[in-house]
Amino acid sequence: MMMSGTILGIGNDLIDIRRVEKSLERFGQRFIDRIFTEIEQAKSERRAGSAAKNNARASTYAKRFAAKEACSKALGTGFRDGVFWRDMGVVNLPSGQPTMRLTGGALARLEAITPPGMRARIHVTLTDEYPMAEAFVVISAEPIESAMPTNTATPE
Repeated sequence: MMMSGTILGIGNDLIDIRRVEKSLERFGQRFIDRIFTEIEQAKSERRAGSAAKNNARASTYAKRFAAKEACSKALGTGFRDGVFWRDMGVVNLPSGQPTMRLTGGALARLEAITPPGMRARIHVTLTDEYPMAEAFVVISAEPIESAMPTNTATPE
């Protein structure tokens, strides 16, 4: 019998991709290294040579930027109380579904808001329609004995 989970937090963020394009032009690798994990960088940089109509590299970075903002809101902290940009990274499950890998202060906050006997799951959706990108994050908790797979594992 599957039991329903509990929503621990919800976050949403909308960003203008042109803002990310300007940050990439102005600050380059310094901006990238400050905000994005190595996995996020690799995914975004693979899109650099894309023949897409608009800058696929900047769009990919923008969606991940928005996901970090949305996740920090879902955690209930924003970027304070030890939660930093690189503590949250978008990763994809083997199915391709995005989720977040948390470390450091973000992981500590997730553990603090997860009730005893429950396991946290992070649900992420990303979308873009130039010039905007959006992310929506829901953090839920389900009983540990649930047969449902978790999204807090460390997929590569």
